[in-house]
Amino acid sequence: MPRTARAFARFAILALAATSLGGCSFLGMNFAFNRMSEKECMMRAMYFESNRSSAEGMLAVGTVVMNRVGDPRYPKSVCEVVGQKNQFAQGVLSKPMTDSGAVLASQVADQVLRGSRHPGVQNAQHFHTAGLRFPYNNMFYVLEAGGNEFYEKRTVR
Repeated sequence: MPRTARAFARFAILALAATSLGGCSFLGMNFAFNRMSEKECMMRAMYFESNRSSAEGMLAVGTVVMNRVGDPRYPKSVCEVVGQKNQFAQGVLSKPMTDSGAVLASQVADQVLRGSRHPGVQNAQHFHTAGLRFPYNNMFYVLEAGGNEFYEKRTVR
């Protein structure tokens, strides 16, 4: 195989590998065909964070994502919020969605992106696995849904 063909084949393999990185860039280049839609990022957050347990749990996770998008302390897009380091489940933007929970996540993502919110979440921007409690006095719990506890961080006076 000529040297040029081998170099091209290596580059093609690297570019293909980059497509598995979700919305990430490869060698500083963003591949437009590789970027996830806001809906797919929302689906993935809800699918992996709610244990695919219920529409209510997915709606609550989606509400937290949108609460963050609307806050100047967080990124301005769903994909950037979901992709923030150490904020959502590891591999949320790269693991495969393998069961029927993806269908429910798609339906609920459409609702959230059209403006639906879980009223119990209120202004919460945080959640963790249900059943855990932490000794911090700035965590105000507002809802338990989908295997998660949702809370607001409030300044203690």
